[in-house]
Amino acid sequence: MIKTLYPRKGYALVFAVSGALLAYAGYAQFVQGFEPCPLCILQRFAFILIALGALGGLIHAARNAWRWFWAAIIFGGGLWGVLTAGRHLWLQSLPPDQVPDCGPGFGFMVEFFSLAEAVREAFTGSGECAEVDWAFLGISMPGWTLFWYVVLMIITAVTLRRPLT
Repeated sequence: MIKTLYPRKGYALVFAVSGALLAYAGYAQFVQGFEPCPLCILQRFAFILIALGALGGLIHAARNAWRWFWAAIIFGGGLWGVLTAGRHLWLQSLPPDQVPDCGPGFGFMVEFFSLAEAVREAFTGSGECAEVDWAFLGISMPGWTLFWYVVLMIITAVTLRRPLT
């Protein structure tokens, strides 16, 4: 598959995977009843940014400089996701006596603070971010999101090395 991963196919794959991951996040929240913590919401924004970058690359057929522009958006979202997922995993690894107190939800912070303050407060994390409510194969949701951010950035990097189609 890597030999035939041309830019349009690569962007389509990145878009499909990030869309599927966002769909599962919605399913976990609205069907399974898992309430996302502030860091989970910031990680969703990273997947949205990745999906938008991949969609842009797919629509523009990733020609010339646009190819790099859309890849930069994907890498920006991926880097943001890696940072937030890493912070989330660090909070989950803390001993119970070192976990920060629970703070307000992200919706409350956006409503009453500026967006920059809300993001800063969310990134500091809270007690609810340290809880592990879901795990698959022994890896929590932030661990899986970290994995997928890296995979999506690798796919994008591979597509940048391929000729245009």
